[in-house]
Amino acid sequence: MTDVVIVGAGPVGTVLAAELARRGVDVRLLERRAAPGAGTRAIGVHAPVLAALEPSGITERLLARAHRVPRGEARAGDRVLGVVRFDRLSTRFPFVATLPQAETEAVLARTAPAPERGAEVTGVVPRESAVELRVARAGGARDELIAPLVVLAGGWTARSLVYREGRVPTTVYPDRYLMSDVVVADRADADTAIVNLAPGGVLESFPLPGSMRRVVAWDAASDPEVDEAPVRAQRLRAALRARGEASIADSVVTATAFGVRRVLAPQLRRGRLFVLGDAAHEVSPIGGQGMNLGLLDAVGLAPLLARWVHEGAAPEAELAAWERRRVRSAVRAGQLAAANTVLGRPRRGVADLARRGLVRAMLTPPLDRGFAWAYAMGLDAGA
Repeated sequence: MTDVVIVGAGPVGTVLAAELARRGVDVRLLERRAAPGAGTRAIGVHAPVLAALEPSGITERLLARAHRVPRGEARAGDRVLGVVRFDRLSTRFPFVATLPQAETEAVLARTAPAPERGAEVTGVVPRESAVELRVARAGGARDELIAPLVVLAGGWTARSLVYREGRVPTTVYPDRYLMSDVVVADRADADTAIVNLAPGGVLESFPLPGSMRRVVAWDAASDPEVDEAPVRAQRLRAALRARGEASIADSVVTATAFGVRRVLAPQLRRGRLFVLGDAAHEVSPIGGQGMNLGLLDAVGLAPLLARWVHEGAAPEAELAAWERRRVRSAVRAGQLAAANTVLGRPRRGVADLARRGLVRAMLTPPLDRGFAWAYAMGLDAGA
């Protein structure tokens, strides 16, 4: 009999399934997508996640494919405002490991149960002794599942299954961004993450494996959903030329556009039903902590669910403490992401000079170490 049903085979659901399976729990993993996603949304895996996944062997496999980023620079044009030294932190993994999300999912899937694809959960009904799920299958078939424990990790699209509309605090930001992964030539700063605080808006440039870089630029377009791909790519090339990355502008072939919002569910549990990752808390990707937040949700919950299954009773005190820690961590990650978003908006004249001064102060010893610690997930309660 299935002990736990997990909804969503993205990074969070997959790592939870893997962690439960290695603890002897019978897991069933449902995924509405017919095939793994090919997108490259989240790219950075931070030190606390690498440490948490090390006992399972996942960290070793991730690092075999990842690019290790030991430092970051804040720039204004050609001037360096300050340096973030991840390699000077007192942690087992003093760097950010970067790789496309699709590759992260592939590594996690190696030790997780194979997902049932084309299975979209359309309804969730918590009961006293179980949770009922209504599932729409590929081809039009529908059925119902009953499981002792259910975890929703299906991203923001799964949120409406458990939270009523308007009941989860949500902030929608006016900011829009363009993003692309580009091939780059050898360069002196190949291992450096760069955040260029240009007057026209932020430009982020992050190393990836295989001589690639992820570039993300603040965009002035009011509605990126209606833009055609060639137009987006043209705007991103212009932003690169204006914000310190002119040498790679011509490498942009296509670009995606996205907006940002902040969502924070005050509760992650209702009896035998749990909600993790973006389904519960969504933070701006500017800062790169959203996926890590969800992964730490999963790694912390796995031993508690395994204990519930094996002992036949819920470890109530530990589950309550886990929920408090994860909500608190989501609040902190959301605050940091919001600050990043505001800092990256266009600023000109006196406002731009003030921003540069603020960043220089934050990245001057001894404050620079705390800044690096915060951006490496040091504020997370699971770190």
